[in-house]
Amino acid sequence: MRFDVWAPQADRVTLHCAGATRALERDRERTGWWTGDADAQDGTRYGFAVDDGPVLPDPRSRRQPDGPDGLSAVVDQGRYDWRTEWAGRPLPGAVLYELHVGTYTPEGTLDAAAERLGHLAELGVTHVELMPLCPFPGRHGWGYEGVSPWAVHEPYGGPEALKRFVDRAHEVGLGVVLDVVHNHLGPSGNHLPAFGPYFTDTHQTPWGSAVNLDAPGSDEVRAYFVGSALAWLRDYRLDGLRLDAVHALRDTRAVHFLEQLSTAVDALADDLGRPLFLIAESDVNDPRTVTPREEGGLGMHAQWNDDFHHALHTALTGEAQGYYADFARAPFTALAKTITSGYFHDGTYSSFRGRSHGRPLDRTRVSAHRLLGYAQTHDQIGNRAQGDRLSASLSPGLLACAAALTLTAPFTPMLFMGEEWAAGTPWQFFTDHTDPELAEAVRRGRRREFAAHGWAEEDVPDPQDPATRDRSCLDWSEPEKAVHARVLAWYRDLIALRRRQADLSDPDLAAVRVAHDAQARWLALRRGDVRVAVNLAKETAAIPLGIRHARVLAAWEPVEAPDGDGVLRVPGESCVVLTQA
Repeated sequence: MRFDVWAPQADRVTLHCAGATRALERDRERTGWWTGDADAQDGTRYGFAVDDGPVLPDPRSRRQPDGPDGLSAVVDQGRYDWRTEWAGRPLPGAVLYELHVGTYTPEGTLDAAAERLGHLAELGVTHVELMPLCPFPGRHGWGYEGVSPWAVHEPYGGPEALKRFVDRAHEVGLGVVLDVVHNHLGPSGNHLPAFGPYFTDTHQTPWGSAVNLDAPGSDEVRAYFVGSALAWLRDYRLDGLRLDAVHALRDTRAVHFLEQLSTAVDALADDLGRPLFLIAESDVNDPRTVTPREEGGLGMHAQWNDDFHHALHTALTGEAQGYYADFARAPFTALAKTITSGYFHDGTYSSFRGRSHGRPLDRTRVSAHRLLGYAQTHDQIGNRAQGDRLSASLSPGLLACAAALTLTAPFTPMLFMGEEWAAGTPWQFFTDHTDPELAEAVRRGRRREFAAHGWAEEDVPDPQDPATRDRSCLDWSEPEKAVHARVLAWYRDLIALRRRQADLSDPDLAAVRVAHDAQARWLALRRGDVRVAVNLAKETAAIPLGIRHARVLAAWEPVEAPDGDGVLRVPGESCVVLTQA
């Protein structure tokens, strides 16, 4: 078997494989690469030593059986016998479901999660978006401090468990999207600097030195992350990738890394004959992120849209701290603008940032499906001091309103696991760092961060306490209980409605109409012949819809169709979806 590794600054590289050691030779075709052969098969342990240093895992390791600091293991990608033929599911028309493997079930494994995929198929979602799976220290964590970006976290089940999960998802008709982190690697178990210039001090990020995308040696570093992305899509038959915090990918080259990546992914989609897509997390509100490359953009197929979340959250809760302040001044106006224009900050002043922010989206050129809309995500729940969901503070009626706006807005909707039944469990920040100093630093940092916002130290869960993770696991007995079952049925009805009503899949942002009354706390949405009326007040609201003959498609509380003057009376903290008769 051929082994190779990029180590451009090394004078000597040795391969340690199955207890034997041999010196690698410089590759005559590829500058900076070392190569050699050794007897190996699936599961064989191996590692590399640079200039007689410690034996380290392969930067391109496909499996780390003993964690980030252990030896790598050979993975035979052809060994798995796929059961399901899969033609793919494109992003337009999708409903995504963000899922964290470690807390979706108490077992916290891919196989256990696969057993619950029938629930998602019945719910009506089209794609599961898995939070990061790369290896990280310990057993439990969010996954954003992963290393070995070609491998699958062993406590989740390793590479074959991911293939079984994807196979089962495809079997029940679900696409699979994976959240990947290219902007940094975790502070523990990251051995890439020993091999080459994977990082550069030219730029700094919140995590330290930036990934080297534009300094000397960056050609190979870019190829490393592009290769990782293609491997996930090809070898595990994934349908798409969510790219974490792309605004932290510091790159001054003429061809941005994201453009290079999207080019490679589109080429792979052509080769495989099935749709593939990239979803960027970006907070810069730059339409070029989701503009096709041929039109001068970066070619991302979609992006998370936090502006919709923030506007909806402030309208529902009245919260005004931090970045919510810009939206809380006039939340209904912010929500209406976001639903019709895509971004709220499109060159407007942001008091949170102390400067103007964003750029207008051309509604005639950018399809609405390229923006993801959501009421809750792992970030927006888990980065609260106690990881409390909306269900901890809002009535079932207001939760139903949030669902109605998320699932009838023009954007591609995304749900966070458990949201569909108003889960009573929190989703808190938890870690399992094996380095005691790092564990204590994270614990202190978390408490210090929230103390600045008035939280008592004892009210901030200890990330290292196993109970913090355990509290965050979904309680699968809840969907059978009265209130939870009602919310779940509402989500199912709305998703089915979105699928049946063509107007709700119309990607034309310019065709969306919104009316609202901030004082009365109602908002009405028009999409073709479909009307959505949402009343966030406790009192009944008289909402003028401008139509006299309508048929109710779905209602949280019983409601009569509009009377002769076209006014719909919606009960307090309730919502209704109608179509013109």
